[in-house]
Amino acid sequence: DAAARWARFRAGGDHAESMAALERIAAGTPAEGSPLATRKTNGAVVQALASIANLWGGSADLAGSTNVAVPGEPVAPQRPGGEFIRFGIREHAMAAILSGIALHGPWRPFGSTYLAFSDYQRPSIRLAALMGLPVIYVYTHDSVAVGEDGPTHQPVEQIAGLRTVPGLDVVRPADAAEVVAVWRRLLERPDAPTALILSRQDVPVLAERQGISEGVANGGYVVWQHEAGDELAIIATGSEVQLALEAAHELAGAGVAVRVVSMPCVEWFEAAPAEYREGVLPAAIVARVAVEAGRGDAWFKWVGLEGEVVSVETFGESGSGQQVLERRGITVEAVLAAARRSLAGA
Repeated sequence: DAAARWARFRAGGDHAESMAALERIAAGTPAEGSPLATRKTNGAVVQALASIANLWGGSADLAGSTNVAVPGEPVAPQRPGGEFIRFGIREHAMAAILSGIALHGPWRPFGSTYLAFSDYQRPSIRLAALMGLPVIYVYTHDSVAVGEDGPTHQPVEQIAGLRTVPGLDVVRPADAAEVVAVWRRLLERPDAPTALILSRQDVPVLAERQGISEGVANGGYVVWQHEAGDELAIIATGSEVQLALEAAHELAGAGVAVRVVSMPCVEWFEAAPAEYREGVLPAAIVARVAVEAGRGDAWFKWVGLEGEVVSVETFGESGSGQQVLERRGITVEAVLAAARRSLAGA
């Protein structure tokens, strides 16, 4: 059995069964509007794939909170073939070990912690990107919405910082369906390290979308549009896609031809064919808004001179997740105000 498992892992795992497992998870996604944190969907994916794909990893002492606990026995000196690695509170060491596992093969290694702690891992992330290692860094608690833990645990600059690493794909899915689509892409193209960024808080499951797998694999796609959607584009990632949709529906009620673009991965979108990018974000749409609950530096490239960015530019504070989001301006009202300014200047 061990020899057969080793041979299967050397071949990359059972790809067909892995894809079937993802389909089962997608089919079990709750109805539109149901609250479900993206870390929970990701946990279901990790547990399903651990036994059939060549996925192997663990957590820096946060498996229960990041939802990556895998059934079975952990790795130990007397049990080197354990199903799960307890890295301890050693984020940098974990990232370095993941690189070593990826270099040795045949596994696709993953390691999880809170996004705010990704800074501890930067030297090893940089080396993994430099070598093109297919490591998956699973980061949960992705914004100031983590709430009462306060600013030490509320990431603000981390997403923007990770995007500056050449060769690192930074992915922030909006809901359960996007999480599954991200994993399809990761299994089909294991060609780079990935920072997979997930919410602690529940986010609503969005309406069913046609072509979501292709859209996510290309880094961005139109989630919804009113009429031709050729007057205004609102770009968002993660939990802010819901804010963008709420603002867009209000603007559509006022007659604005608006489209909402979910862009879970800027790097994948940049690598997509030019004609695909033009179909999602036509150059003719000058009025644009980007919204993300973190530093907004990366978004000015996509909104242009007449565009607006709704972002978090200062550290958070202690309070409920919703309170902190409101105090930092991540609200539907802020998106609406930014949209109106951009429309006026276009």
